[in-house]
Amino acid sequence: MSSHIYLDNAATSWPKPPSVGAAITRYLEQVGANPGRSGHSLSIKAGRIVDSARESLSELFHIDNPLRIVFGSNGTEALNLALCGLLRPGDHAITSSMEHNSVMRPLRHLEKEGMALTVVPCKPDGTLDCSLIEAAIRPNTTLIGLTHASNVIGTLLPIAAVGHIARKHHLLMLVDTASTAGAIPINMDRDCIDLLAFTGHKSLLGPTGTGGLVIGERVDISRLRPLKRGGTGSRSESEEQPEILPDRYESGTLNIMGLAGLDAGVRWILGRGIDAIRAHHQEMTQSFIGGLADISGVTVYGTLDSRQQVGTVSFNINGVSPSEAGFYLDEEFDIQCRVGLHCAPAAHQTIGTFPIGTVRFAPGVFTSTGDLIRVLDAVEQIARRAK
Repeated sequence: MSSHIYLDNAATSWPKPPSVGAAITRYLEQVGANPGRSGHSLSIKAGRIVDSARESLSELFHIDNPLRIVFGSNGTEALNLALCGLLRPGDHAITSSMEHNSVMRPLRHLEKEGMALTVVPCKPDGTLDCSLIEAAIRPNTTLIGLTHASNVIGTLLPIAAVGHIARKHHLLMLVDTASTAGAIPINMDRDCIDLLAFTGHKSLLGPTGTGGLVIGERVDISRLRPLKRGGTGSRSESEEQPEILPDRYESGTLNIMGLAGLDAGVRWILGRGIDAIRAHHQEMTQSFIGGLADISGVTVYGTLDSRQQVGTVSFNINGVSPSEAGFYLDEEFDIQCRVGLHCAPAAHQTIGTFPIGTVRFAPGVFTSTGDLIRVLDAVEQIARRAK
């Protein structure tokens, strides 16, 4: 049995449920065909895999129409589709200071092209005052785009409250669920989400190379430009891009083996129950927060309350750089975690850890109490040596 303790689930979840690998193997060994491009039996089976993935995600996100789920390669592509597809020069967008570069970089690019941007500051613990969002709204505001939870310190942002503000002002609400989909209950209608970007390889327990954008009913797809155009297997008599969903945004062959694995991961989540998964994450997170805070020389960032965050805990050890701490944890204790700026420099500026970053622990659904004890002992040893 491996001695690894993997705490990098906020980057990519591992291990996956056995059903995920089995589904990928089943596609490769028994199907292997391209969906929607042919009428033979294997092509039809491949199409059913894609349909099944849309249906399981629809159940997870409480969506009535699975065809409004557009698949792509990851959450970054989905965010680019939403931001670059909707925003034009002269528009105004609002975001927060806790965003990942998957949101910030497209917005900064669009800003250079003539779009106006307001970055609303969060507090040092990552929390957001909704009144600042409403105060930032202008006559030309088109979109509010927020992360559901910080990938650095795990703090949950008040998505539903901001969503209601967006509805009140007839704006669209985009939510980056890379850190929450599969770990936190999400209901697009209840939470007033118009565009939901998700990635498959994190808490949805699927493989890398999967993700997508859920397009709500309030979104006018004639205004949402595709990132790419090409073959879709539909309307092949026309040289114009199809206007129907999801074909308008799914040019080229999809990652069918990846979607088979993603479907299996989501169905594992549905079988276990999202509330049970959330309870496990809260228990592990609070134990990590409390245990780390009790170690002399360790500073823990965020709300320090697992009810207000996902399973992501960032900290630093006095006298030890994050890169050194990560090296010691890996080489001496066989503990894998993430260190540095986590592709979110604005978040680190907000919490006061720029430019050195932090050490980030992200337990997963298979992290145990025994793992927790080993990890805290390792951190204590490193902190004791640094004194």
